[in-house]
Amino acid sequence: MDRTSRLPLAVQIRNSLRELVEDGTLRPGARIPSSRQLALDIRVSRSVVVEAYEQLSAEGYLESRHGSGTAVSAHAHAPDLTSTLVPPDREPTPEAMWDLRTGTSNVVDFPRHEWIRCVTAVVADASHQELGYSPPAGVPLTRRVLTSYLGRVRGVRSRPEDLMITSGFAQGLALICKVLLDRGHTTLAVEDPGHPGEREFITSSGLRPIGIPVDDDGLRVDLLEESGVRAVLLTPANQFPTGARLSQARRERLIAWAREVDGYILEDDFNSAFLHRSDRLPALQSLAPDRVVYAGSASKTLAPALRLGWLTAPSELMASIEHVRAGWDIGCSGLEQLALARFIDSGALDRHQRQLRKEFHRRRQTIRHQLETCLPGTRLTGRDSGLQAYLQLPAHIAEQPLIRAARQYSVLARGGRFYTMTDTSRPPALVISYATVDCTGLAQSLLALGKAYREMPG
Repeated sequence: MDRTSRLPLAVQIRNSLRELVEDGTLRPGARIPSSRQLALDIRVSRSVVVEAYEQLSAEGYLESRHGSGTAVSAHAHAPDLTSTLVPPDREPTPEAMWDLRTGTSNVVDFPRHEWIRCVTAVVADASHQELGYSPPAGVPLTRRVLTSYLGRVRGVRSRPEDLMITSGFAQGLALICKVLLDRGHTTLAVEDPGHPGEREFITSSGLRPIGIPVDDDGLRVDLLEESGVRAVLLTPANQFPTGARLSQARRERLIAWAREVDGYILEDDFNSAFLHRSDRLPALQSLAPDRVVYAGSASKTLAPALRLGWLTAPSELMASIEHVRAGWDIGCSGLEQLALARFIDSGALDRHQRQLRKEFHRRRQTIRHQLETCLPGTRLTGRDSGLQAYLQLPAHIAEQPLIRAARQYSVLARGGRFYTMTDTSRPPALVISYATVDCTGLAQSLLALGKAYREMPG
């Protein structure tokens, strides 16, 4: 407060609070001090603060709540909280009824009660040591439980000391990229089509992504051999976004390549939990623990907000990863790691995944059954698993006009070219995520998409 100013104190308070709301410092819903407390804090009469509050309330900046004091109005102006890391078409589009874009997780069915029970038990039972800092590589108990779990459900061959808990898959990828850079790598092969965000992430890490085309048998290992790279990132169990599974012959050839070039394979097992029984093969890592870095996370199986991921790596590589990690942070939340361990040990994770696996299989079958009626001439590629459907369109259908027309029918989707790096020879396609849309919504959205489809020339 400027007590030498000619502006009354009430006006100064009002102007100051108004600026804090307008520049986004005080967000809608933020509680502010009571008039009595603020008067004591800035040493003015309470009546001065009351006058300022009343004026701000009349202008729509503040609102009084019975029993809850005064807060910034929910309708007060504040800048949008959009992120430069989110592609423009991932921003919320309230007018669209069905969002079929990839990048989402089924958080509606998050097992809240089971997770709360695990967290409550962990907090009640945690020792003084467990409430302190955990090792950067993760809580020993959680590493043991995860190692056993991954061995049981994915055939991963590892030791607890060769497993690291990370803040999601992104941190694991960042650690691997740094270690590869330190070892003289300048490039990292990726699937084409693949995840565009990962390609950008790899570039920002200092490596150059090299696209390797994908067909119905997964990554073209013959083209990988010709590329000159010595490390590759891929999704062999259920290729993103096509749904192809890396064939057994290519798995063996890929491992032979890694040994020949003294390189590494980074296996992103992002949605193996949702593989149909007929589609399930052991992790690629099980064939070559000395050459494959296995990565997974709780983002798709539980919720992205948990920020829990894991890496298993050959011992000599894990030593380098731990060295890099030690200079970055001091590990993830120990309590959440312990809660995850209890969640696994109690069987809750298995039960949750079985439920989701059945539901996602039903959703994929809904798409398969609707295709011929809604999108005649379209082919669903890949096997009957995963979180998204890759729909190969007839050659005469143009992707972007179809996507724009679909928006007019309240459907948000992406074309195959969104995921393509350099392989422009691929036929036009749509990629439909069913992670957050149930069977009824899928049927309705495909009917709407069919209306847009019928408007296409040809």
